[in-house]
Amino acid sequence: MYAMERQQLIERMLASHGRVAVVDLASRFDVTTETVRRDLAALEETGVLRRVHGGAVSSERVSTAEPSVAERAERHSAAKERIARRALAALPPGTGSVYIDAGTTTAALAAALLGRAATGGHEVVTHSMTIAHSLAGAPGIGLTAIGGRVRGLTAAAVGSDTVAAIARLRPDVAFLGTNGIAAGAGLTTPDPDEAAVKRAIVTGARRVIVLADSDKFGAELLVSFAELPDLDVVVTDREPDGELARALREADVEVWIA
Repeated sequence: MYAMERQQLIERMLASHGRVAVVDLASRFDVTTETVRRDLAALEETGVLRRVHGGAVSSERVSTAEPSVAERAERHSAAKERIARRALAALPPGTGSVYIDAGTTTAALAAALLGRAATGGHEVVTHSMTIAHSLAGAPGIGLTAIGGRVRGLTAAAVGSDTVAAIARLRPDVAFLGTNGIAAGAGLTTPDPDEAAVKRAIVTGARRVIVLADSDKFGAELLVSFAELPDLDVVVTDREPDGELARALREADVEVWIA
């Protein structure tokens, strides 16, 4: 196999999985690890990937990369809707207080919640301006919006006042979004202010449900805001494998597949 063919296949694997390992590629292509590293170096020069210890990640997974809400809403929209509907099983009628984190998958959950709001009787709290707007005035839903400085990129309130307000809450269930979920790093996000808000949500909630499509598997962004043992359930569209699957089992985290 020519180098160009290998590199095209590596690009496809990155597009599908977001991460590749040198040892796995060497075995797959029946070449030396030195040959694989040369392939990765060539792809890094073109901007396709970023080399990390033991392999490479997609260039979209650099630790500070953060697409806008509009860009994220268009990605894996069908999977996010399935995840949102599946996650509602963690919210039986009669559940009292619910915290909904900012994010496109959590926004899909808020939209799904509207369909059963009349019988749910839920008290919802959020710092997402987008989600607050969508739920405002909905029958069967009490809504509290947490204020603060609003980040234009995510339409979410952040800052010390926001964190202090959330720290006083003890919601029965929190639905959390994340930019990455990995065995070693736990849950991560690119922005420190967003991470502080998410950390406060995790600390206060009695039950933490993470909504994450499989594109987030193995991704490690700049700031960690929760460890895997902090979580109760991960709702996703594909069964995790490898190191992440083992870490979730060891942390006693339930995995629900939408």
